[in-house]
Formats: sequence, structure tokens, C-alpha cells
Amino acid sequence: MNYTDINAKTVDQWVKDGWVWGRPIDHNTYLAALNGCWNVFLTPTKPVPHEWFGSLKNKRLLGLASGGGQQMPIFAAQGAICTVLDYSEQQLASERRLSEQEGYAIEILRADMTQPLPFADETFDIIFHPVSNCYVHEVLPIWKECFRILKHGGILLAGLDNGINFIVGDDERTIVNKLPYNPLSEPLLMQRAIEENGGVQFSHTLEEQLGGQLESGFCLTSLYEDTNGVGYLHELNIPSFWASRAVKP
Repeated sequence: MNYTDINAKTVDQWVKDGWVWGRPIDHNTYLAALNGCWNVFLTPTKPVPHEWFGSLKNKRLLGLASGGGQQMPIFAAQGAICTVLDYSEQQLASERRLSEQEGYAIEILRADMTQPLPFADETFDIIFHPVSNCYVHEVLPIWKECFRILKHGGILLAGLDNGINFIVGDDERTIVNKLPYNPLSEPLLMQRAIEENGGVQFSHTLEEQLGGQLESGFCLTSLYEDTNGVGYLHELNIPSFWASRAVKP
């Protein structure tokens, strides 16, 4: 298996084990969204500002690596025309079960986002991409594909890891790794990822994340930082994530 196949199987197991990002919303949360009370997250703790979206009614929205039944039902409740793409079968199964339970329409696709995305040019109004490109070696091709499939004026909303989590140990108190963190070039890191069932993850720089969006043609319009939500870094209020809003001119 290549590393993306390993990651898909790993996430499948995490979902079975009750992973927090694999738990779909409940019926009451969906009802609240239908009544206009909702929040979604690109990063662990801070909800995405509603003004980042504008009106969602009849907007074509892609949840990129966004399976799990947490965001798509919220967007569907706001009137968006939703498509979700993920490589984890379990995450997509959660999407399917919830859509059938609540009775909303959604297109569900299993695909590897490191490959060309299976959509025509200028298909979507919004792409919602929570923290997930830490499981991908090269992010620039993904930004270029997002630019291609967004309409002019379309919005890319992305959650991004800033690399800090990769340099510290499990206690988050000592620096144990160098950057970039790349298991493809460090056999011991790959061995650890497989043995510990932690997924094959990669650090990315500011140049790769935000610079890559700009290189792809996007205009960055807003951003914010966030913490892990738990742990020593969180206690010290050290940000480990960004969220970005960018627009295709």
C-alpha cells in the first residue's frame, strides 16, 4: 500500500474506535441547524465565522477530505448543494447513514485527494477543507486543483497544521523531532507511524500552505489561529493550527 492507502485504513480504524472527528452530529444538532443555529469547525476549537460563507442557499459546496457527518449535514440544512469527497470508507459510511436518517441529498465520493479531483472546471462555489492535508506529502497540487474546480468568486476555506505538533513529544513539553517531519524520507518515522497506528503525517510550512494558495492564484482574505483544544500546548495557548479564507478572482 502507498501512504494514502495506509492513512485511509488508519482513519477507518479510528472511526470504529470512536475518534472525535469521526462522530456524526445527532438529530437535535441537525434540527437546530435547520432553524438557523449552527457552527462548523476547520480547526479544533474555534467555529468558522458565518460571514466567511455568505449565504449557503443553492451554493454548490464540496467537503474536501471532510467526511464523518459533522459538517455536510449542517451545510445541507442551510440549503447548500453538497458533495463530500473522502478516502476513508468509514467516514463516508457515516455521511451516508446520516443523510438517509435525516432525509437530505448529498453526493458521496471516495477518492484520494492527492490525485486529480474528479470534477469539471469551475464546478463549486465553496470548498470546505478541514485540517487533513497533514496526511499528504505535497499540498501545492491540491491547492491548484481547488483553484481549478472553483468558480470565479468561489471560496476556499481550509484548516492548516502549522508544524508545531510534529516537533514535540507525546507530553508536548520537549522537542524531539526536526522539521520537516516526513516519514517518506525518514524510515524510523514511517516505522513509528505504522506501529503506533498514528497515520503517515507530514509537516508543512507557511510557504506551502498559504504561499501555495497564493501561487495557485487565490487571494487570501482572512485567517485565524487555533490551539489543539487539549494538552500542554493548549494550556500555554500556543497555536498549532491556522484557518484560512481565500477567493478565486
